[in-house]
Amino acid sequence: MQDGRSHLDITVLGDGEQAVDYLQRRNQYSNQSGEDAPDFVLLDLNLPKMSGHEVLTEARKCDDLKSIPIIILTSSDATRDIATSYALGANCYVTKPGELAAFQATMKAVGEFWCRVVQLP
Repeated sequence: MQDGRSHLDITVLGDGEQAVDYLQRRNQYSNQSGEDAPDFVLLDLNLPKMSGHEVLTEARKCDDLKSIPIIILTSSDATRDIATSYALGANCYVTKPGELAAFQATMKAVGEFWCRVVQLP
């Protein structure tokens, strides 16, 4: 920790298929070890190639991934999307605010909670 901040390694993937490959360590990610697994996942529902709900479904099928918190971070506040996300195994659902300052505050709160408050496996 430097200046009271935690160090985060962030991996950004371009679509849902890449996300599943990354999480399941297959194709171009097959060289990763189990130690490279993320501590938690921020997942948008609106992804190219595979939706966030499809990624969530695939992730929750894998025993190795069941303990990794998956946080839905998306622009949708539709009741159906929220209910489906939790039914598929999401650990929390956060709606992205449209304004930059509000988005930054939300991201700070999400980071504080998942990096400092909860105890992860």
